[in-house]
Amino acid sequence: MSQSWVQNSLVVLIVLNAAILGLETSPGLMTEWGVYLLWVDHAILWIFIAEIVILIAARGLNYFKDPWCVFDFIVVGIALIPASGSFSVLRALRVLRVLRLINKVESMRKIVGGLLSSLPGLGSVFGLIMIIFYVASVIATNLFRHQFPEFFGDLGSTAFTLFQVMTLEGWSQDIARPIMEVFPYAWIFFILFILIATFIVFNLFIAVIVDSITADKEKDDREEVHLNDIEDSIKALREEISELKRLLQK
Repeated sequence: MSQSWVQNSLVVLIVLNAAILGLETSPGLMTEWGVYLLWVDHAILWIFIAEIVILIAARGLNYFKDPWCVFDFIVVGIALIPASGSFSVLRALRVLRVLRLINKVESMRKIVGGLLSSLPGLGSVFGLIMIIFYVASVIATNLFRHQFPEFFGDLGSTAFTLFQVMTLEGWSQDIARPIMEVFPYAWIFFILFILIATFIVFNLFIAVIVDSITADKEKDDREEVHLNDIEDSIKALREEISELKRLLQK
């Protein structure tokens, strides 16, 4: 109960700190309340530092074996570097402290863990989309570069144009329709590219991530069932030992 109370208090402080960092971007609020906002920000920062010091004292070097603890240590440590001169950019990085919520909220931590475990599969999907982009860029450059050099003049500009088409941002009015005035059947190329690159490949990204998160959840469920079985076995053994003791005492 006490540990849960501490955890919930830290979550509240992280959210409050994130809100304060957002308020500090307002010149009007800083003029009127800046002193108080900075005071609260510094107070919360010292609470975070005290938390990390206590955890290091309790766990020793094992603290740095946990990637999430290392992340917390770095994010909080950034605030201790003087934000002046060449290090002034570090002041903006203070908002990274809100990412500590991922470590404090178990459901968020599981989602991020699922995303990280899906990286090998995502690498394969990313490689596939790069192949599709390269093939489509070579085809589009050869087809349209003479009439539309601003869009398809070379491989780099073509890849950027196709990226805009893939995001569906103004692809019809700005790119496809002007080209179709010269090449009436160009719509075939653009429709096929959108179907393959946007709808199919990006759905593969989603499928890989969902599959990874589902696999992690099933693994956690199996571990929980295994732990419950162990607890039941221990309970049964205790009952048998108690029964044996009663028999021996007779």
